[in-house]
Amino acid sequence: MQETGYLFRTDFTVRDYECDIQGVVNNANYQHYLEHARHQFLVSKGISFYDLHEEGLDLIVTKVEIEYKYPLRSCDRFFVTINMAREGNVRIVFTQDIFRIPDNKLIVKARITIAAIKSGRPVAPPVDLIKQLGLE
Repeated sequence: MQETGYLFRTDFTVRDYECDIQGVVNNANYQHYLEHARHQFLVSKGISFYDLHEEGLDLIVTKVEIEYKYPLRSCDRFFVTINMAREGNVRIVFTQDIFRIPDNKLIVKARITIAAIKSGRPVAPPVDLIKQLGLE
């Protein structure tokens, strides 16, 4: 795994209750990890998900594609990386990878599609938001 080439990275540790009877992280928890990393990325860019909502703009997940490569287990340390790009006029695509620490083993590859919605209708994300995200 190359540390360079990613816009953002955040670290985690698997908690016992995230594992299933087989002793591995339940598949649904990977979506929580990916979502939390996206929210942390927005915060790092000075973007408040709550403030966007209060202004009438919501960024909603419209598609999730996850390839599970290898399982995580209780107490494993790992990190989530983020890259992103615009796709069309209203969508932003996050490509996210999860790697185990310390061996950098690839655990998950994901592609999350987000759409901007205002008053229940798709809209182009505001120019200032696009600039904050570095997508101009």
